Amino acid sequence: MGNRDEVLGELAGVVLGVEREHPVRVGVDGCSAAGKTTLADELADVLRRRSGREVVRAGLDYFKRAPELRTGYPIDSAESYYFEMYDYDGIRERLLVPLGAGGDRRYTAGLREANARVALDSPVRTAAPDAILVADGGFLQRPELDAFWDLRIYVDVSFETVLRRGAARDAAWMDSPAAAEERYRNRYIPGEQLYVAQVCPAERAQLVVNNEDPDNPVLTRPAGGLGVLRP
Repeated sequence: MGNRDEVLGELAGVVLGVEREHPVRVGVDGCSAAGKTTLADELADVLRRRSGREVVRAGLDYFKRAPELRTGYPIDSAESYYFEMYDYDGIRERLLVPLGAGGDRRYTAGLREANARVALDSPVRTAAPDAILVADGGFLQRPELDAFWDLRIYVDVSFETVLRRGAARDAAWMDSPAAAEERYRNRYIPGEQLYVAQVCPAERAQLVVNNEDPDNPVLTRPAGGLGVLRP
């Protein structure tokens, strides 16, 4: 078993130790290009194999606000990215609240395409009472969402890594590698620096995974006691 498999196994063990009378809502948080989506996909697979429980996967990139609704700041600014990108009302009302205490378990896994320009005709599904939601995205521990997670996992990388990985990834759909790097320097990284400064997500999450080397991630903050994970 490789180190990544070991870390995924440890994460799954903590998730399965969370006791709730409703579906367990796990948020995989982190900055751009930290590896959140890949880790969340792999964790969901491990949870399914190990437990046989229903695992709901959701990416909060499918809960962005339409660009025309982001009017408080210039659309390409760090402030617009941090304060206006995500539809927090939609995330709560269509995903997190239905899966929480007293919810009817009828959820929607996304509202808009990842580019936020096209609305999705997403079906409303009903989760099993013991289902596990694994949702990934940025800014998951903002005040608008924080109280609705049962477990928070923070995927930690440096901003130098965010720039290197993100610019290389996004160059494929932007005009050039230079344009992608400029976007990260001027919008994404400053917006995520606001989040880190205001919320301190790595300090607040129950679990922190250093993902600088994706083949050899390190669980730098395992839960010291499952008391923090009980209702």
